[in-house]
Amino acid sequence: MAVERHDRDLKEAANRGLFFCEDSARRALLVFGYLKHSKGEWAGQTVVLAPWQAWNIACVFGWKHEDTGKRRFRSVYEEVGRKNGKTTKLAGIGIIGLCKDDEGGPEIYAAATKREQSRILFDEVCRMIKQSPPLRRRLEVQQHRILNPSNFGKFEPLSADGSTMDGLNPHMPLVDELHAHKTSEVWDVLRSALGARSQPLMWTITTAGFNKNGICYEVRDYAIKVLSEVIDDDSFFANIYTIDEGDDWQDESCWVKANPNLGVSVSLDYLREMARQAALMPQAKVNFLTKHLNVWVTGDALWCNIERWKLCAAEYGIADLTKAVRVHLAIDLSTVSDLTSIGGVAVFEDGSWKVFSKSYLPEDAVNNGMRKTTVPFKQWEEQGWLTLTPGNVVDYTWIERDVEALMELLPVEDVAFDRWNSSQLVNNLTEKDVPMVAFGQGYASMNAPMKEIERRYLSRQLEHNDNPVLNWAMSNLVADQDPAGNIKPAKNKSSEKIDPAVAVIMAAGRAMAVDDEPEATPELIIL
Repeated sequence: MAVERHDRDLKEAANRGLFFCEDSARRALLVFGYLKHSKGEWAGQTVVLAPWQAWNIACVFGWKHEDTGKRRFRSVYEEVGRKNGKTTKLAGIGIIGLCKDDEGGPEIYAAATKREQSRILFDEVCRMIKQSPPLRRRLEVQQHRILNPSNFGKFEPLSADGSTMDGLNPHMPLVDELHAHKTSEVWDVLRSALGARSQPLMWTITTAGFNKNGICYEVRDYAIKVLSEVIDDDSFFANIYTIDEGDDWQDESCWVKANPNLGVSVSLDYLREMARQAALMPQAKVNFLTKHLNVWVTGDALWCNIERWKLCAAEYGIADLTKAVRVHLAIDLSTVSDLTSIGGVAVFEDGSWKVFSKSYLPEDAVNNGMRKTTVPFKQWEEQGWLTLTPGNVVDYTWIERDVEALMELLPVEDVAFDRWNSSQLVNNLTEKDVPMVAFGQGYASMNAPMKEIERRYLSRQLEHNDNPVLNWAMSNLVADQDPAGNIKPAKNKSSEKIDPAVAVIMAAGRAMAVDDEPEATPELIIL
């Protein structure tokens, strides 16, 4: 997906004011010719980038804005197996930021939660400089910092357990092994401090981890959504090397997917030995899958194949649904301070479905940072996909008004709601003769509509209008499964909000219920 995105942008990104500068890409790559390895069998030898490494670096430093000439990408997320040269590569990138990025007073940081971890990258940079006469003449290596007198730049290790992280003005924060960060403290401080720079770059390289509730999994999830075109973010570069779902982890031919340096810095014999241990010891298997095949072992499987879902996108609006035979609505009423959604399924004469969604969020939740997230709620509001209601709670009168408008415009048969989360909104709509129908959230109610939606989008018997809020929710949804194979949405396991998807599932459940209702109740005959 990362390669396809780059190739697609070479053809189309000029329309968005972007261009690929080969000279800038080449300039960044040439820096590595001044660097030497400091450890292992290549100690003292000049760093030679593998093609996959050179491609990543060229993409990040080559893409620019046409009007300003500044760098396009401001955030980089790379995930790759252990021993694939992460630290060496990141050290070279830090030297580029310190010496070759045309920035006054660049502040480069090796960032981690513990000082010992941040020193690993910093010490590697120090060793590289000491082995390079041109860099040694230009840079001043001290115990806790590297100075560049020519541009007043500095490179320092930074950690949450240090004296302070306030007052930073970072140009290029470098985060090695983000999966080890138990909280988002370091990430949040660095992200919030980037605003003063004209082309900051926050570069993260990590292996997979075990904590899907941490900041690394959140950023990874965002990266996948960017690559899957669920979220549009021209400033975010992502590349994840991992085996594919369904791959046999013991199949050696799959290992290169997570180890692009296989046969170079990663030994096939070494992986074979790790795999042999993994086949015998459960904990060794977990470690092999996570650290060498980049599988988040504790991460629950996502329910929706988002690539196949997006193939069902079509252009239509609410007014185009008036020709439907019937329409079923559902309201997912979350907490009053968070996302609430109306989902709809329009059923047509030929049996096809058109899905739609409307979502709501309190304005203060976005403006005041109540929800610390990288999700582009403001952008979705500007595009008309999301309604931000005034205040710090969802104003249900907006939803009530929209349901009434849909009732007048479309042949709505019923409106489903969660019987355990009903509110005054449900009472108000009932008093206005809106056909409200209680809908359970357990396996009995959710299993059939989830499997029907899955069947329909996989067979292209369903269309949606490419609503990015709904696409985002679909890409977040994780399913719980009981021993009988029945499924239901798992809000506690999903990485982000799934309310728009849940509302659509409920509406689908009502559409199926009407399909299954007999036309007339048969007469009871007693023999």
